[in-house]
Amino acid sequence: MRNRGEAKGWRGVALIAVVYVYFLIFAQFGFLARLAQLGIGGNALKAVMCAMAAGGILLSLLTPRVRRMQNPEARLRLGLALSAAAALLALAPLQLATAALVAFLIGGGLAITTVTLVTHLRAWAGERRGVLHVGLGTGIAYFICNVPVVFTAGARAQAILAAGLCAAAIGLPLNPSEIVERVEGHRRSQLSFAVALTSFAALIWLDSAAFYIIQHTEILKAGTWLGSAHLWVNGGLHGVTAVMAAMLLERGRAPVTLALAFAALGFACVLVQNPTTILSASLFYPIGVSLYSVALVAYPSFLARTESTMERGRQAGWIYAVAGWGGSALGIGMGQNLGHVPTAFVAAAGVVVLAPVCIGVAWRRRRETALVAAASITALVLYRAIPGQQNSAVLSAIERGRQVYISEGCISCHSQYVRPDSPDVLMWGPVESIEEIHRQKPPLIGNRRQGPDLAEVGLRRSPLWLKAHLVGPREVSYHSPMPTFAFLFGDGRGDDLVAYLASLRGPGEQQHLESEAAWSPAGPAWSGANASDGQIVYQQHCATCHDAQGVARLRWLGTWHKTPPTLTELRAKAANQLQSKVAQVAKFGIPGTDMPGHEYLSDHQIASVVAWLKLAPPQDMARSATK
Repeated sequence: MRNRGEAKGWRGVALIAVVYVYFLIFAQFGFLARLAQLGIGGNALKAVMCAMAAGGILLSLLTPRVRRMQNPEARLRLGLALSAAAALLALAPLQLATAALVAFLIGGGLAITTVTLVTHLRAWAGERRGVLHVGLGTGIAYFICNVPVVFTAGARAQAILAAGLCAAAIGLPLNPSEIVERVEGHRRSQLSFAVALTSFAALIWLDSAAFYIIQHTEILKAGTWLGSAHLWVNGGLHGVTAVMAAMLLERGRAPVTLALAFAALGFACVLVQNPTTILSASLFYPIGVSLYSVALVAYPSFLARTESTMERGRQAGWIYAVAGWGGSALGIGMGQNLGHVPTAFVAAAGVVVLAPVCIGVAWRRRRETALVAAASITALVLYRAIPGQQNSAVLSAIERGRQVYISEGCISCHSQYVRPDSPDVLMWGPVESIEEIHRQKPPLIGNRRQGPDLAEVGLRRSPLWLKAHLVGPREVSYHSPMPTFAFLFGDGRGDDLVAYLASLRGPGEQQHLESEAAWSPAGPAWSGANASDGQIVYQQHCATCHDAQGVARLRWLGTWHKTPPTLTELRAKAANQLQSKVAQVAKFGIPGTDMPGHEYLSDHQIASVVAWLKLAPPQDMARSATK
């Protein structure tokens, strides 16, 4: 019987490890990297991730309530099969709608798997050492995910790894008939459902916010997850802390475990506000995550105050729907919108986690928790008193993007200075004053122009066009010598660079728009316009977006603010507009849309492309130009 129980326990360890590896290395990293490869970002990315959250929340709540799937073995295998299929489907050439569907399957598969697993863990992790097996499974998963060859693998390799592990777990002998309904008294009295739900929600919120901020701030990421040394240390800390958390829970110290998790996570959230203390934050963060993660997995089967399997399942569903998916979404939103975790919010989370613990446990444990809280508050106060801390803040997306612009050497080919009293003013203007340039730290005026000037690029190009150009320069700009920067979108640097470029617009915007509206090709350009030349210009500069099979059109389909009109639609519009108006659109684009200008084209080229679009004989162009 002992060997049988130990084998059963190791099945639980394997299942926990598989589910966590899938979630951490694929759902949080590999799938996002795959979406970046497909060019899905911005609002489209948010829509896809909302679909994943919808699948996770919906299936977390429905799984314990579907009476047709009462067999936990079959239900677990269904969740694993859906998860594996979603990982493999992510490798297909997805568009926005299909990517959202795959994301929904990822969230739904994870929900079915996790809720079923944690509800019936005593059948698969064992009763006598079940919590210890939970700690081992969680620690092993975090360690595997931090192995450098796994962490740095490409999206395809991570998806295949995740699918393979799920497929292997399906083949495990799960033996649902071994489920034990008895719950040991000292364990089931550790945490009420309300305390568990609010505490896990606060901790996951802190974790997700810190995780997002670190991942999208290069200097912070470099001090935590870049380099083999950091990864091995993180993996070791996760593994050791997970086992320690299991030992605390085995001894009935769930409140102390959550208090310690808050202390570590809260301190890490404050430390990441100052890049000079990121090394310390990188030590506290994995400790806090592993402490609460073990409790989160162990709670329904080993820590909940209920003897009913059905009630354990419902509590698991609510915890993973509200605290897991909801808390994660709120944390990511905080990271995106604020760029840091406010100290006041850390304090509020501390109240949520610590207050119920202090009120609801005996004096001995309340004293331990109070000591943890006092130490945390003291550490935060001392940290806030560090000279220079008040002036240190996590950089905004625009500020991070400026750093990317500098680090990638963009200044070597692009200036940011409109030269006064030159053709620059019409093409790139308006002019920026010397005083405004001097206020930049450092100034980025540049002295070379292998590409266009970018001083006012935010006025002339939409964020989507900027991203499309960075991902595939020659897909949107014929014969562009610029190399691709698609790799920047794998870790958020590309989005930061787009945010910076989109912010480059000066105070003279209205004056510049008026100058564009008054422009028209010179008379000789109209008289010399050639429709054949215009067709060549169209093929080189316009077909990529306006042809039905245009490369840029298909690549970014579903992400345009408005899908570009086809050639037939363009000609229909051009036929009803003055050719001077058509020329202005071809030259300067349409502000506020994804339609870019072609400022560098000559008057002859602009007049010729208008001639081809209107299909008017060249000799009639000069006469109609004055109408």
